[in-house]
Amino acid sequence: MRLELQADCYSGVWAKNAYETGLFDKPFSRQDIEEALSAASAVGDDSIQKRTQGRVNPDGFPHGTSAQRVKWFTTGYESGDPARCDTFAGGV
Repeated sequence: MRLELQADCYSGVWAKNAYETGLFDKPFSRQDIEEALSAASAVGDDSIQKRTQGRVNPDGFPHGTSAQRVKWFTTGYESGDPARCDTFAGGV
């Protein structure tokens, strides 16, 4: 799970740096960010389990919860710093 959350954080870092390095000619709009966060939330293990099983079993979360995925994407996007993506230290 921590590796998947780290990938979400790196996605946020990439999004931030894609603009800052000139890959994109304008920053991501608030709508772009909201769509990315919505996508991360929609594929959280809790959302998937609720849709498919009608209940949530936290013991079977290989990708993290929707809230965790949103948190880590946001951490990466707001900081733009891959060093802030250490999901292996402390709580997630």
